[in-house]
Amino acid sequence: MAHNRKNQSAAVRFGPALKALVICLLIGGSGVGYVWQQNQLLELGRQKVEKEKRLNTLRVQNSQLARHLAELRSPRSLETRVKELNPGLAMAQPTQIVRLGDAPPIPTPTVKPALATDRIERQSAKRRTSPLPGP
Repeated sequence: MAHNRKNQSAAVRFGPALKALVICLLIGGSGVGYVWQQNQLLELGRQKVEKEKRLNTLRVQNSQLARHLAELRSPRSLETRVKELNPGLAMAQPTQIVRLGDAPPIPTPTVKPALATDRIERQSAKRRTSPLPGP
């Protein structure tokens, strides 16, 4: 007996079409994902180049500022600036200069735990010896 297509279930008829649709969606999704990934790589490459340019610019600026700071700290520059401002200062005489060595460490006092009764006794002794406020 011949098979009648009307007697076949709907799942059997739409199965191959559904498979084809899923395969097309997977291939299309993979293509879109690949293009998006390549676009992200391109954008990250551009950002990297921009950051490297900025880093080089900052390094040059930093070296210029370091040279300028060294120039401002030089004795010749400081003397010129003192002459311009004329604050009435003079160079210190060798007898006026005091050289300090390393200071010995300051010992920290050791604190012994006091009993509560000792503390109360000291407070009451202070009260007995302190003068009363007058009118």
